[in-house]
Amino acid sequence: MNPREIKTIEDARAIVEERGLSHVKVGLFDNDGVMRGKYMSREKFFSSLEKGFAFCDVVLGWDVKDQLYDHVDYTGWHTGYPDAPVRILPDSCREIPFEDGMLLFLAEFADQAEAVCPRAALRRVVDKAHAMGFTPFSALEYEFFLFDETPHSIREKGFRDLKPLSPGWFGYSMIRNSVHAELYHQILDTAERMDFPIEGIHTETGPGVIEAAIAVDESLASADKAALFKTFIKVLAQRNGLMATFMAKWSPDYPGQSGHIHISLRDASNGQPVFHDSDQPFHMSRIQRHFLAGQQRLMPELLALIAPTVNAYTRLIPGFWAPTDATWGVENRTTALRVIPGSATSQRIEYRVGSADANPYLALAAALGSGLIGIEEGWEPEPRVTGNAYEQQHPAHQALPRSLWEAAQRLKQSEAARQLFGDAFVEHFAASREWEEKEYRRHISDWELERYFEII
Repeated sequence: MNPREIKTIEDARAIVEERGLSHVKVGLFDNDGVMRGKYMSREKFFSSLEKGFAFCDVVLGWDVKDQLYDHVDYTGWHTGYPDAPVRILPDSCREIPFEDGMLLFLAEFADQAEAVCPRAALRRVVDKAHAMGFTPFSALEYEFFLFDETPHSIREKGFRDLKPLSPGWFGYSMIRNSVHAELYHQILDTAERMDFPIEGIHTETGPGVIEAAIAVDESLASADKAALFKTFIKVLAQRNGLMATFMAKWSPDYPGQSGHIHISLRDASNGQPVFHDSDQPFHMSRIQRHFLAGQQRLMPELLALIAPTVNAYTRLIPGFWAPTDATWGVENRTTALRVIPGSATSQRIEYRVGSADANPYLALAAALGSGLIGIEEGWEPEPRVTGNAYEQQHPAHQALPRSLWEAAQRLKQSEAARQLFGDAFVEHFAASREWEEKEYRRHISDWELERYFEII
């Protein structure tokens, strides 16, 4: 059986039996989009397909360093970190190419934990789109840096003087992708076999940086593909003695790393695209205008979902290919929202503010949900930007939060966020971002030591 053909519990059971597997892998994604999981015996897996299984809810209560959040209601020392129910998603079946036929299944939190589960948050927004008569489609693209380092060597070096896979600034280099062709082919083959196919991959501007565009799919599936892409690019790199980073900005000397989202809607009844109208300027239909207006108006309120780390805000500065205000333009890469005119099937919006470190489920939930509210409210976008958006003055209400703390406060105050994701999710995620900011403030940077230690 082909893993892509698996749809039901019966199919999942059959493919495991057909392959004679004693164990399978089961994984899910936490607040930060980090994959957590384990090997599970065949007997336990078969039982879990029917009844679900228990997963310690601490994975929704700790940060990327496994440090426990404070002041969150959902879980903590006050609850004793109990197990939470989890459902296995049979149609998420993938084969892991380098594990001799091993199968991977995604899972999702259920019951009370569902209210704060990132994948479930996106699923609720997708359900909202369906209820409005739309099927959302999306594709995510990522920039990531590769280093000739290991998890041990980067720590021994204190994350300094790292050796990139290739030197210099050399975007779209045919030399680089030919010299490292074996690695590129491993990436492309893994992506095909694990069902997150890559539409295009090339070097970007900067030493060792690559950009990959994942093929379009319905939005929940496209987020699954993006989350798996980020996970297994890191796995594949380390299996080759390399390191990949999706940090928003690892060096002040180079542009940050983006996680752009291309998004469009189709009529759920007939599958026809709804963003295109050949009689309107830039082929923008009324629905696309309203969708764009919702994304623009709500972007400052939802930025914590799209730029979720302290580091992400070092990327949002003028002149480094990242927007600083909630602006839009037509084929303009200096704006936060880029309308891409084309045929009925290619007309779309590129949501450019996102960084590579964002949780794909939550970044897409924000980009899609805000647009849907714009349609519901019949909002119109503000005047488009032409030319260099960085050199122009924009209304104060278009300014994006300048820090993670500010973004978390805007999220907590957002009625739209609570409407889209629910109070429990907003309170939990905002508290997790406040924790992230507080952890940052506890540490002394090299810049502070060099600036103040002797002289002040």
